[in-house]
Amino acid sequence: MSSKPDVPQSDFQALHGARILVTGGAGFIGSHLVRALLELQGQVRVLDNFETGRRQNLVDVQSDIELIEGDIRDLDVCQRATEGVRFVLHQAALGSVPRSMQDPAKSLAVNAGGTANVFTAARDHGVQRIVYASSSSVYGSSDRLPKVEGEEGLVLSPYALSKRMDEELADVFDRCFGLSVVGLRYFNVYGPRQDPNGPYAAVIPRFFASCRQGTAPSVFGDGEQSRDFTYVGDVVAANLMVLCSTAGSGRAYNVGAGSRTTVNTLARTIMRLTGCPGDVHRAEPRPGDVRHSQADTDAMARDFGWHARVPLQEGLEMASAHYV
Repeated sequence: MSSKPDVPQSDFQALHGARILVTGGAGFIGSHLVRALLELQGQVRVLDNFETGRRQNLVDVQSDIELIEGDIRDLDVCQRATEGVRFVLHQAALGSVPRSMQDPAKSLAVNAGGTANVFTAARDHGVQRIVYASSSSVYGSSDRLPKVEGEEGLVLSPYALSKRMDEELADVFDRCFGLSVVGLRYFNVYGPRQDPNGPYAAVIPRFFASCRQGTAPSVFGDGEQSRDFTYVGDVVAANLMVLCSTAGSGRAYNVGAGSRTTVNTLARTIMRLTGCPGDVHRAEPRPGDVRHSQADTDAMARDFGWHARVPLQEGLEMASAHYV
């Protein structure tokens, strides 16, 4: 399956022949970005420590990329990775609210401290533009739907705090150093190559994995919590469109489908797709989880002409083929 966004290649002429660093390029979203950049004839450098990224995500493109194995918590590594780079797509992070509740210090060190290192190295090497991954978790206790930039509540987890700190760092580097840096607040991204294993697996691959084993999915709480599930191809397009623009420096934008689906509905949809019998299992609610999430994407449409194109049913069908 191609990772190239469904927009004209002429929109991405600035990427042809440019050296582009993808931090976290062996991860789920990062590996899709790597392939899209290669299809657009970019010169791709990947920085990853393989703590959550997987080597198999890059096995078919390893001869086409430059790989630096290292940790964004090491400033010297970040300096080496950004040397000669024109653009940076900063995806490296420790994801997962539950992980951050278990080990808040590490989530903050990687996500906030590591991002400060990436931004510093980019400033030192004259990088033209950085697009970095933020998160819808920054909205925290805000109960307004849809979520609108500038109307954030209190953060509910160390992970959310780390992403809020990333956004503050971006604003400071824009104002103090003139670094062109834009954040994208991802809303529950899903698609092929998303890891179904481990205690912090995202809900969609976890549900597919259960169903493929003939076991009905386990749902936290009553299952009526809702999320804005966003296909990874749409996220790739958002990153590249923002990377090739000059708008929005110092700001963070919502990237979501603009709709919401309850976890119960999601589970039953995946059960139908896979032919899994029975009904969902119930588990205790997880601390730090928000109740509802849905993106307002008017700002992305206004400033970059971006909107999500893949409806949930279609995206789940494409993802389903990966989990056969």
